[in-house]
Amino acid sequence: MMFMNCPVLQLTEELIRRESVTPKDAGCLTVIGTRLERLGFTLERIDQQGVSNLWATYGEQGPMVCFAGHTDVVPTGDIKAWSSDPFVPTITDDGHLRGRGAADMKSSLAAMVVAVEDFLNTHPKPSGRISFLLTSDEEGPATHGTVAVVELLKERQQASNTPAIDYCIVGEPSSKETLGDVVRVGRRGSLNALITVQGTQGHVAYPELVDNPIHRASTLVSKLVATDWDGKTNDSFPPTSFQVSNIDAGTGATNVVPATAAFRCNWRFSTSTTGEMIQQVTQRIIEQLGIRAAIEWNLSGEPFLTTQGTLTRATSQVIREQTGIETDLSTGGGTSDGRFIAKLGCELIELGPINRSIHKIDEEVKISDLPRLKDLYRGLLEELIG
Repeated sequence: MMFMNCPVLQLTEELIRRESVTPKDAGCLTVIGTRLERLGFTLERIDQQGVSNLWATYGEQGPMVCFAGHTDVVPTGDIKAWSSDPFVPTITDDGHLRGRGAADMKSSLAAMVVAVEDFLNTHPKPSGRISFLLTSDEEGPATHGTVAVVELLKERQQASNTPAIDYCIVGEPSSKETLGDVVRVGRRGSLNALITVQGTQGHVAYPELVDNPIHRASTLVSKLVATDWDGKTNDSFPPTSFQVSNIDAGTGATNVVPATAAFRCNWRFSTSTTGEMIQQVTQRIIEQLGIRAAIEWNLSGEPFLTTQGTLTRATSQVIREQTGIETDLSTGGGTSDGRFIAKLGCELIELGPINRSIHKIDEEVKISDLPRLKDLYRGLLEELIG
């Protein structure tokens, strides 16, 4: 195959061989760090609670361009369902590289490293700085990974009065049908809740003696589904959505009304509202319905948005020049570590390979896209600090 000597392919294969199921790094950061150290990067390991984190920097002055990503992958699922061993990189007959993490996001990491190698080979003294912020805790709880590094960078930023990061490129698989057709410029916030509705247990034949928490929970869910959480349109985000993901109720008997009914739910919300506002509205609805309920809240991420600026213009231009595509600057999809990095006040985008197979059996990436992704990353370096 014509891409067999592709350095991005070779590094991606090396990373896939390492079984870095979250929160394990399995030596991926050592592989990457060795390459960066050869280029003159200063490496700083910020490991916490079994999570591996790397902050690597190059240069002394000028705007900081940060490449961010994760080395951890989700579990494989049933290995027998895979066409080949998920941790043995396999080239398919139709020109794809198969393996866990091929698309999410070891190919992006490899493309970033090779892009920087190529760039510094021709620009040993660029007009700005380059950094890598990498973690092995993105697919899991995400409590000791990027968020921990960002807290440290925040402290340094405040002490030096200098931005820790000016432009951040996250390698999440953003593309939908063809490389570069979608770039994430923001993400909705994510708020989780466990709502336990209280009732009165009793025999189903005596409804006057019971208070059915399942019926009350159903009424509550219907009201939450019908609620307009935003109150106004938002040109940058889809409307806030509410979804129930789990329901737990009943004793297992057909003749017993249970004492409680619990359901887990999630709001994906835009910048038109806040997690606190959603909590207040939910509590008010519960009180209006006369429902007795206990709620456990978990805010897993605030929304963020990179408005039109230097980074978004450079991204659109590089993609247009290299692919002929007018990219869609989108805020769709789930959450990413971008929600933590954006708190530093930097411009941030997410650009990576096609996401069709991520987290699935037989995850794969198109081999011909690997050098193209590297070229997009290098093009951004040229535009921003070349």
